[in-house]
Amino acid sequence: METLLTMDSRFQKLLVVFFMCCITTVQAQINFIQSGRVEYEKKVNQHKDFEDDPDDVWNKERMKVIPKFVTDIYELRFNNTKSFYKLAKENPDNKYMMWGGRPSETDGVVIDLTNNQVSAQKEIFENTYLIKDSIKTYDWRITDETREIAGFECRKAVTKICDSVYVVAFYTDQIPVSVGPENFGGLPGLILGLAIPRLSTTWFATKLELVDPSVTQLSPTQKGKKVTRLQMVAELQKGLKDWGKEGAKRMWLAQL
Repeated sequence: METLLTMDSRFQKLLVVFFMCCITTVQAQINFIQSGRVEYEKKVNQHKDFEDDPDDVWNKERMKVIPKFVTDIYELRFNNTKSFYKLAKENPDNKYMMWGGRPSETDGVVIDLTNNQVSAQKEIFENTYLIKDSIKTYDWRITDETREIAGFECRKAVTKICDSVYVVAFYTDQIPVSVGPENFGGLPGLILGLAIPRLSTTWFATKLELVDPSVTQLSPTQKGKKVTRLQMVAELQKGLKDWGKEGAKRMWLAQL
């Protein structure tokens, strides 16, 4: 009987060791995801600015004919040295505000982590800019709050852009690549969720494909007027100086 008990005890220990090894192996595989394709749903609340003044008759009429939310699908292809973010699929049912909001099929952001360089093509009004600069840095504050996005546990981080515009990001350290939607990055993992309340806009990953992007996919042909980030801002400030709140919002959008 003692021999049987001893054998059972040894068998149980072996099972525990086996399962611990399996768990460790799975965790290691997750932690070393360093390439893939992420789809994000970008969602914009088009009524938010009008809701601040509910008694305005013109605003009421616009909210009747324009949908509250518009959504489009963006993609981020990445490996551990480079990424490319662009529109993947525009929603054909969207109805955008007269003053803008429609996504551009030619816009795209290339981030080169190895050389600390960003190359972003942006259509702004009638101009196409090709912004070439160093990767933008953000003063992130990482919190203890977590949530699950696209099957990954993500940690919340917050920062500001343009001195006063609050940004909330959720990143996963299970994918240790410091990039995300638009120009955002600089966290110890891939950003799978992003929210900018003052722009009434969110980006949340809906799926991740474990595919290796090709060299061509990460090095697209880009064109436009070559400027640095500061040069683009200076040009826009001249054109938007009399636009009030709308001009400020345009500036924030241009600097994403």
